[in-house]
Amino acid sequence: MNEIPLSRPEFDETEARAVADVLASGWVSQGPKVAEFERAFAGRVGARFGIATTSCTTALHLALLVAGIGEGDEVICPSYSFVATANAILYAGATPVFADIDAHTWNIDPADALRRITPRTKAIMPVHQVGLAADLDALAPAAARGLTVIEDAACAIGATYRGRPVGSHGHISCFSFHPRKTICVGEGGMLMTDDEAIADHARQLRSHGASVSDHARHQASGLVYEEYRELGYNYRMTDLQAAIGLAQLPKLARFLERRRAIADRYDTAFAPLPALQVPARPPYADHAYQSYAVMLTDGCALDRDEAMRALVACGVSCRRGIPPIHLEPLYRDGPGAGSLPITEKVAARSIFLPMYAGLSDADQVRVIDAVGDLAGRTR
Repeated sequence: MNEIPLSRPEFDETEARAVADVLASGWVSQGPKVAEFERAFAGRVGARFGIATTSCTTALHLALLVAGIGEGDEVICPSYSFVATANAILYAGATPVFADIDAHTWNIDPADALRRITPRTKAIMPVHQVGLAADLDALAPAAARGLTVIEDAACAIGATYRGRPVGSHGHISCFSFHPRKTICVGEGGMLMTDDEAIADHARQLRSHGASVSDHARHQASGLVYEEYRELGYNYRMTDLQAAIGLAQLPKLARFLERRRAIADRYDTAFAPLPALQVPARPPYADHAYQSYAVMLTDGCALDRDEAMRALVACGVSCRRGIPPIHLEPLYRDGPGAGSLPITEKVAARSIFLPMYAGLSDADQVRVIDAVGDLAGRTR
């Protein structure tokens, strides 16, 4: 019996040819392909500028720095997120303050987030978790109070909020191209903004703070020397990665359509089962389904780990719900620690199931049958 993977990137000869062309060109570091990918991705999400980076984590770090956030500042974010969300805040020298999540959407609870604002709060970082947009309108009072909104859109490629793509709402937003994301370049990220000054600053910081990029120097006629006026970082994407991204981007609509069809089939199978809670579909958002997770209700006889062991025994790969950041050893004794009851319950009872565009109908039937069997074991 074959094992059904949790996720799998979708590549074909298009990506192979794109990489071969870059290798033949002789320019494999950050160069013309990165610039082309930045323009293409910005056009897709509806932002004026894209700044490609090594990962979404480094994009978030740059976003915080260009927003002027540093030592002594606080940034509010959900704990129900990958640890990179909070790590980026620490990189900037600031303190993460964790807010609880909404029990229905699993995104940051706006009311709880707004309650946590103090005089030291400088930004709020909503996460569009697993491809579902957070309720940005409900967070508008934070922006009205002068806080910077930085969207962690790592999982949200192709998601929409109020009919517009995530990334087009005028905030700084950061995306990921990790292998578990809808489009993949191996590792990589992108900072999106409509502010030209922020874009220019982020470009400098991602390349050691150089006043002129290598590509610009090579394009210039005559001698051009760069200067280094502030501490920067090596967060540069390569042209090899950007070429893969350019090959992936035209496939995005097909990938999204297939993921949504898979999610529809899962929902149809699981929604009638009292033991399971299926992903939310709020009217303000169009889910991108970077992942698909169910939560075991109190009516399920199995706990999460028992359910996961049963799925693995059937050849179905799965993952636990996102471990709360505030319970990790690095954070649990910090100033942002405390009890987040909804976050802790969702994390303890949720399971991520196989979700990728190449998931076959036959394998999805196997997943549905395996989950249905364990969900039928009621108390």
